[in-house]
Amino acid sequence: MTRRRADLVPTAGIQSRVAVRGWIVASLAVVAVVAVSEPAAGCAVCYGAEDSAMTAGMNNAILLLLGVVAVVQGSFAALFLSLRQRARRARSQRKELQAANGGTP
Repeated sequence: MTRRRADLVPTAGIQSRVAVRGWIVASLAVVAVVAVSEPAAGCAVCYGAEDSAMTAGMNNAILLLLGVVAVVQGSFAALFLSLRQRARRARSQRKELQAANGGTP
């Protein structure tokens, strides 16, 4: 009976030890980054400073975006109303043609 190469080299134990070491190193790196970092400071908008130029700019940007959304929705409404009006006009013209032709389609 011959032995295979996989039976001669115990790689499973080595691979698991390398994986454990990798997890330990990664965990220590995360802990070090969290311990060294400073807490994040919020901007003037986050703190609610009403007299800040940044807050005024943010409010203007929100109003602009709301205006853009309103224009796009209004355009869709106008499109569908126009299509409904065209369909009614076409239906009435078709009825007029049927009446002129003696009621045949």
